[in-house]
Amino acid sequence: MNTRNLTLIIILAVILIFGGCACSGYNGLVNQDENVKKAWNNVQSDYQQRADLVPNLVNTVKGAANFEQTTLTNVIEARAKATQVKIDVNDLSPEKIAQFQAAQSQLSGALGRLLAVSENYPTLKATEGFQQLQKQLEGIENGIRNSRNNFNAAVNDYNVKVRSFPMNTLAGIFGFKAKQGFTAEPGSDKAPEVKF
Repeated sequence: MNTRNLTLIIILAVILIFGGCACSGYNGLVNQDENVKKAWNNVQSDYQQRADLVPNLVNTVKGAANFEQTTLTNVIEARAKATQVKIDVNDLSPEKIAQFQAAQSQLSGALGRLLAVSENYPTLKATEGFQQLQKQLEGIENGIRNSRNNFNAAVNDYNVKVRSFPMNTLAGIFGFKAKQGFTAEPGSDKAPEVKF
């Protein structure tokens, strides 16, 4: 075998190895990207489930005599804002995630105030319908927390792959970019002030 044939075989072997690694790497990036999209869809599904529960909760609370109307109005408005924020799964930019998170936080806060105010209405708290809705809401909030954690884990796995060498070169060529996950709410790093 002459040197030219040996060189040609080596070049072909390198091309095949590089091509195989590139295909495998690309397919791995696609797989990770799809995992992020699936996790995001689960997050949205859980938030939608909560939004769907809000009208039942509001209607149940409306039945309580003299219930604070502004509290109910705040919940209804926060739900409307939260359901208006739509994010394309293919465009999970940090700004859009923050916008989504802010809208959902407003609804969480409004629901928290609604439940806090309901403490002043023992007959409301004693109704079976309200108790069931409160339990459903608690379960949904746990589901949201789990979905957000799963989304962040999928984003982390994806980002590690996208940013690691030599995959970062291939990711750049094919347009794969690091994604943003959920972050802590502003101010959550400070312990609440307790006054007696």
